[in-house]
Amino acid sequence: MAKKNIFTDAFGNLYFLKRLIIFVLGMISYRRFNGFNKLIISGTENLVDLPDSNVLFVSNHQTYFADVAAMYHAFCSVNNGYLNSIKNPIYLLNPKVDFYYVAAEETMNKGLLSRIFKLAGAITVKRTWRAEGHNVNRMVDLTEVENIMKALDNGWVITFPQGTTSAFAQGRKGTAKLIKNQKPIVIPIKINGFRRAFDKKGLKIKVTGVKPTMEFKKPLDIDYENDNSQAILEKIMYSIEQSDCFNVLHEYETELKAKKADCKTEKLP
Repeated sequence: MAKKNIFTDAFGNLYFLKRLIIFVLGMISYRRFNGFNKLIISGTENLVDLPDSNVLFVSNHQTYFADVAAMYHAFCSVNNGYLNSIKNPIYLLNPKVDFYYVAAEETMNKGLLSRIFKLAGAITVKRTWRAEGHNVNRMVDLTEVENIMKALDNGWVITFPQGTTSAFAQGRKGTAKLIKNQKPIVIPIKINGFRRAFDKKGLKIKVTGVKPTMEFKKPLDIDYENDNSQAILEKIMYSIEQSDCFNVLHEYETELKAKKADCKTEKLP
């Protein structure tokens, strides 16, 4: 697999261009996370002693771009010794550049701004179950899997195992299979409040005064030899608080259905 060097990352992207893009986008987005809305970060002490490569971050997803932008701020801040804070944007002068994120190809190819975001470190993949608003059923592109593995061999990677911004959507086994094969350190991230503060794309501010949260949890305890893909996926979904046991609305709907069923039973002669 390809390796980074002093001039380019693992995919041949020039470091000086990535640094420039991260700096410019970071300055533009800074007030969104430490001005109009105050991002509350916790758990970044769990990132301090991580190796420079083969670290996979798994997170729930609430907007297309604001989630990742906030993570860039957090990673760059930690890279410069600031824990649980993005108050000093000087960290943007020394960004973490060997950082990549998995994103849907159709999202990253729409418009000039999306293409600029792509240069900052996107690994694009084609969804196997949905494309352009329609359900599909297609095979996994092995080249895309190789690209994710290449990124892990050379840095940190963030992925969203649900593959959608819908809350409590089912996780995809592809992430678990990748973890089983690559054996990375897996760090869960739990975010909240982004959906309320920003529009679906994460480009426009819907409400000010919101305090979105981003919690970096301890590495998952995974038995890479004995845990199968389903067990790994269940650990991921629980850690990012997207399993059914965290879905209060789901519990309410289940109770409501049960009550309706009891009422129908009582009315029967």
